[in-house]
Amino acid sequence: MKLSIVIVNYNVRYYLEQCLLSVEKALVGVLGEVFVVDNHSTDDSVPYLRAKFPWVRYIENSENVGFSRANNQAIREARGEYVLLLNPDTFVGERTLRECIDFMDKNPQAGMCGVGMMRADGSFAPESRRGVPTPFVAFCKMTGLGSLFPKSRLFGRYYMQYLNKQAINPIEIVSGAFMFIRRSALDKVGLLDETFFMYGEDIDLSYRVLKAGYKNYYLPTHILHYKGESTKKDSLKYVNAFHKAMVIFFKKHFAHYSAIYSAFITLTVFLRGVMSYLMQKSRALSRKKMKMKRQKFLIVSDGQNLDDMKQIAEKHGFKYDVFHSRLGDVPSTDVLYRDYDYIVFDTSRYPFSSILEFFRHDGPYRQTPLIATYIPSNKSIMTLLQGAIN
Repeated sequence: MKLSIVIVNYNVRYYLEQCLLSVEKALVGVLGEVFVVDNHSTDDSVPYLRAKFPWVRYIENSENVGFSRANNQAIREARGEYVLLLNPDTFVGERTLRECIDFMDKNPQAGMCGVGMMRADGSFAPESRRGVPTPFVAFCKMTGLGSLFPKSRLFGRYYMQYLNKQAINPIEIVSGAFMFIRRSALDKVGLLDETFFMYGEDIDLSYRVLKAGYKNYYLPTHILHYKGESTKKDSLKYVNAFHKAMVIFFKKHFAHYSAIYSAFITLTVFLRGVMSYLMQKSRALSRKKMKMKRQKFLIVSDGQNLDDMKQIAEKHGFKYDVFHSRLGDVPSTDVLYRDYDYIVFDTSRYPFSSILEFFRHDGPYRQTPLIATYIPSNKSIMTLLQGAIN
């Protein structure tokens, strides 16, 4: 067995359905297996998905046991030479898995690798590459120095934005949203630390792999990460959980600084909590306005599922234009500057890698349209803000 993929799910069955569709295509030619560990979802995720993906191995928990423990349940059963921990609110390109396997096969010193994660607007997610949050690095991140000087190798080490996005580079921390791990490295350093219920476990495991003598890498292949649909990251609960995880990490690896740093973290959690509350209210209002607004789609179709896509838009009162294409043709990227809320691609007719490449950009402009996809298996349009529209 070459690759074992582990996905932990909690109430995001439609996003996970899309993720599994992309994984199924990416596994063509790869000897692999896929585990879905369900943390006691209440949306009937497992029966819904089991009927559509009977080849997936499902582990159903009777309670939410957290991210680390859920992943470990599947890892213990995994038989792959490599293990990929993958978030359910992602989709991967058709070549992504093979590119990671090829790189790891050719670089035995590599313990882990991550990839370039895209947000729903096509922009690069800075958490694709991170440095170890040493006392100074964490201080720069939490005080905002890293944001003021993002390209600085001194102050901007947390997100390592001074590295070339289009090149393979050694990094320190690999994101848990897409964490490609050599199984022999896991056997050497141990599984995810279950002290971390959610957040921080990827930082801890990456650091332990580095300390064991391996190297971690960033690969310039891309995936989409909706970021926050599997875990609501605007909430006060997230801010508190993330910073508590940082305290656990710091006490574990930098114990001689723990008293001073714990006091600093406590103050930071309070200040960030207040800021998060205000931002959460503002974003909730913006999202409410966005949802109430009469959406405008650009539907990209070669005709096969066009009627279904149009019916969804009409049912919900959305405005739309249609880009009639031959299979594989995409509109000119100048549509990214036009007044569309979403550009919708039919995933049965367009490769996930083509959708990613169409939307990907490095700035400095900000795109107006967000990525949307049509999923024929559930006859819905997947969006960031509205979820599955059908």
